Amino acid sequence: METNFDIVVIGSGPGGYIAAIRASQLGYKTAIIEKYSTLGGTCTNVGCIPTKALLDSTEHFHTATEKFNTHGIDFENLKINFPQLMKRKGEVVQQNISGLNYLMSKNKIAVIQGTGSFLSNTEIKVISSDKSEKNIVAKYFIIATGSKPSSIPGVNIDKKRIITSTEALSLEQKPKSIVIIGGGVIGVEFASIYARIGVEVTIIEYADSLIPTMDKDLGKELKKIFSKQHINILLNHKVQSATNNGKNTTIKYLDASNIIQEITADYCLVAVGRKAYTESLGLENTKIKIDERGRIATDKNLRTEEENIYAIGDVIAGAMLAHKAEEEGVFVAETINGQKPHINYKLIPGVVYTWPEVASVGYTEEELKKENIEYRVGKFPFSANAKARAAMEKDGFAKVLSEPKYGEILGIHIIGPRAADLIAQGVIGMEYEVTDEDMFRISYAHPTYSEALKEAYLIASGQGSLNI
Repeated sequence: METNFDIVVIGSGPGGYIAAIRASQLGYKTAIIEKYSTLGGTCTNVGCIPTKALLDSTEHFHTATEKFNTHGIDFENLKINFPQLMKRKGEVVQQNISGLNYLMSKNKIAVIQGTGSFLSNTEIKVISSDKSEKNIVAKYFIIATGSKPSSIPGVNIDKKRIITSTEALSLEQKPKSIVIIGGGVIGVEFASIYARIGVEVTIIEYADSLIPTMDKDLGKELKKIFSKQHINILLNHKVQSATNNGKNTTIKYLDASNIIQEITADYCLVAVGRKAYTESLGLENTKIKIDERGRIATDKNLRTEEENIYAIGDVIAGAMLAHKAEEEGVFVAETINGQKPHINYKLIPGVVYTWPEVASVGYTEEELKKENIEYRVGKFPFSANAKARAAMEKDGFAKVLSEPKYGEILGIHIIGPRAADLIAQGVIGMEYEVTDEDMFRISYAHPTYSEALKEAYLIASGQGSLNI
């Protein structure tokens, strides 16, 4: 096997494989190191892809049970086939892995299986699963080792009854109940998956809102929607411990009045966030520094303290998003190539794949208040949108924040049907500094969900609405 390369990428998640592909396209002799037997990292194997597969399947079931009769579609004895649900999820994952294998081959990228550890800033030792070793030399390295689930004091993840998102994706039988610690993106998505198929779900969240890093209006609306789906939501509650009882778990927590309470469920899913994965990288053999949160420190060009070593994705500061890592992968490859690429981190959208979906880009209202930035609000409910009414998808709203004097769009926040797709239009408008009135005056097909954004732009511009 070849052991000398121009660029070596450590980690094959979205950031890693995109970085490798772009590097190869630019003419660099490229290799990618992956410690697991499959490419794709967390996102493909135990994150974005399998989660979305289960979200899609369970939403079909939920729609059939809750809405089909109203649509005039009658049926009897509808039931969930849990093993098939999980089997399909696995098939979707395998399709994506096969696609990545093809891309590596097509782009002539050497795939090296094993755990990489720096010997110096130009050489790395790779120990494969069969314990064989090889040393790899490169001019440049890109660290893309991602992240792993975090926990909190008093909660020991045993992967049996006290589990992470990884185990929650592969349960053998449908549980009767599950407690989810954390009401962030991961927590609410798994709450959706299991609540839709009849599992008793409780979310315990330390903050005063679901999805607390997003605009507060989104969290408030999602709580209303979840309550209608019979998800039990405990905000301002602090988990103290979780105990595996063998056949179930007991979770103790302080309620909003600081009184100790407890709840028992089949499983306890810990969804309190993720932390950068830097174990076994041999960083001590380099000048690379770690920040106070365990992330690799980089400069504005994503370069570490070693001039020839870069880091991207979850292993560095910033939002832990697959598409953020992808942007950084391209950015680094092009930077090494002498180009001057650009990333506007404020315009990287965040999406929550509940149903209805949640999507956000730019400033939240809370951030604008904190920074004393003047703004106007345009907010339009999907209940007043013709397409949403026709589709029985009336929950949620589109919200636009804009600057009063010139109409610059400062933030867009959507909770509603196809929000994940609608947000792209907002990103384009903000990237190219289109005003709120300009965004209203372009033509929107009727009836479409996008018309909710059209109305929100109009309201934000100070001209009122045409439909409410």
